[in-house]
Amino acid sequence: MRILSILLPTFLLAVQATAETRFTEPVTLHDYHPFREVDSKESWDARREAIRTRAQLACGLLPFPEKTPLKAKRFGVVKGEGFQVERVYFESFPGHYVTGSLFTPTGESAKLGLMDGKRPAILCPHGHWSDGRLFDLIDKSGEKGVKQQIAMGAERFEAAARNPIVARCVQLARMGCLAFAYDMIGEADSVQFAEHRRGPRPEMNGSKKGEWGFVSPQATLYLQTNFGLQSWNSVRALDFLTELNDVDSNRLGVTGASGGGTQTMIIAAIDERIDAAFPCVMPSTAMQGGCTCENTHYLRIGQGNMDLAAAVAPKPLGMTAADDWTIELETKGYPDLVALYKMLNAPGNYEAHFDIHFKHNYNHVSRTHMYSFVNRHFKLGLDEPVLERGFTHLGRKELAIWTDGGAEEPRPEGYLSGDDHEKSLNQVWAADSGRQLAEAMKKAKDSWIRTGWETILRADEVRETEASFELGEKDVEGGMIWMTGIIAGNRSPFPASIVYPKDWNGEVVISLKGNEPQGNATVIVPSLYGQNDEQARNAPTTYSGKKEIEATSWQHSPVYFYGYNDSVFVRRVHDLVSTIAMVRQHPDWDTKKVIVEAEGSLAAVALAAKLIVGNQIDELKASPGDFSFSSADSNWDDNMVPGALKYGDVKGLEALAAE
Repeated sequence: MRILSILLPTFLLAVQATAETRFTEPVTLHDYHPFREVDSKESWDARREAIRTRAQLACGLLPFPEKTPLKAKRFGVVKGEGFQVERVYFESFPGHYVTGSLFTPTGESAKLGLMDGKRPAILCPHGHWSDGRLFDLIDKSGEKGVKQQIAMGAERFEAAARNPIVARCVQLARMGCLAFAYDMIGEADSVQFAEHRRGPRPEMNGSKKGEWGFVSPQATLYLQTNFGLQSWNSVRALDFLTELNDVDSNRLGVTGASGGGTQTMIIAAIDERIDAAFPCVMPSTAMQGGCTCENTHYLRIGQGNMDLAAAVAPKPLGMTAADDWTIELETKGYPDLVALYKMLNAPGNYEAHFDIHFKHNYNHVSRTHMYSFVNRHFKLGLDEPVLERGFTHLGRKELAIWTDGGAEEPRPEGYLSGDDHEKSLNQVWAADSGRQLAEAMKKAKDSWIRTGWETILRADEVRETEASFELGEKDVEGGMIWMTGIIAGNRSPFPASIVYPKDWNGEVVISLKGNEPQGNATVIVPSLYGQNDEQARNAPTTYSGKKEIEATSWQHSPVYFYGYNDSVFVRRVHDLVSTIAMVRQHPDWDTKKVIVEAEGSLAAVALAAKLIVGNQIDELKASPGDFSFSSADSNWDDNMVPGALKYGDVKGLEALAAE
């Protein structure tokens, strides 16, 4: 066929020789991720909602799953001076248990923090301290390490140096707050997962519900990640706190460092109940978080950690920096948020502290900043500075949940762990998505299905695309003008072939099938992303950027690509949108009708474009046949679209395109 076999390949060579090719290196977590500024309060309201929506979708939590009964159990009280700590577990999903420690005020401390008989509650995700809530510096560095922390001024007391996670909870309880330290999956008592980080494992790639685990193609198609599970655990931990009789629902806070700082940002972004957030040594414009518990599909496309942290604005937000990837916070990120809070008429609600002579930490110096933040914003009325006091070390014997950790509590009946639990959990999660999808499909246009697909496609960003055509080669034959050229639109320019009848009738057929001329209509065959460039594919990347690592390593998780980059499918949709925009905007064409035709997987591309541009397409001839996104049997398949099955597969796109 002349259009594709003669003119297009020749012109492709010229396009690929230009400075901007179809293939670019993927964005990574190690790149520069600046805050995206806005110019008004109204603009921020829309921007904040977009950040929240993208974060919730990225977690696989748009919409939130059904909140099943927590079945919370509290037991094993240990008393200290001015506080007590209880062992806690509850179900975030049926069969999946969140474990943790609840610290509450006692004695004189119980008189503090009260407003109408209610007190503040603070979530405390722990981050990447080995064993988390059960961390003990002595296990890592011995007595010498503890003494060094005290000597350098990072800590004041031995027990706090041994476990800074427990230290902050003890002090918050002594200030009149409830504090809940809960385990990240694969840490401390959260042993239903054998490890904290997950990598691809062939034996977990089943196609039927109950046969797949995380980091499998099916999990990707449903947006199921350990990041999403951890975020759901945070939401349910907040549910647990708000169900307590003495908790003030208007004074709910969250604070954590490192990976706990990431969870602090995320729960504050996706759950409106959070009233104040204090993420430490994580918000920055540099490295965005290395673990699979800090990365997920779509999370940082068009936004980064400074945007995510700011999603709580204008509510109170505090943060700290250290001698790590946050070392430049004072000049990169902090000024932007100062300006944002000033614009929102809440300059006193934002603060950051730059103790960059310390390495990555949540030490006493950083915690003291947080105590002052909580004291002021939750109106505790304590004298400043609020300083810690010593306490007796609390270790595994005092805090562990299960019988093999020193407590008296056996595991619940039906308790699963390992691969069986992972598969079961994903089955429960997918079943919930399926139930909600069936209901939403009854009126897809007004449902979360549209929100999901528009977020995946970045519809709002490309809907008003301006595009043009630059002529390359031209030939006249048999009443037809045969042309090749470049369409420049919403991303890198791409080639297209055009056959233009001299007696054109005003119709334009954009054919993704590569058809021959069609009567008196102009026919355009765009070369969509990756169709004629073997490099332009979903580009596997890793946390470290190294390719020569073990195939099952957590560094091979697809979240490191899809968390920062559009898929091949989305790029093809954007190219089609640019083609439609070019046709409508061409200065020499009086276009009366635009027809788009496609089959198979490219029909799904056409349906997605119709969702974006609406009546800019007058007639859509899309025949997907038996194509389904579930056919993507690899995370790097050209038709891999994270979340496609969660949002209705091709039928979801058909329902939206038809409205």
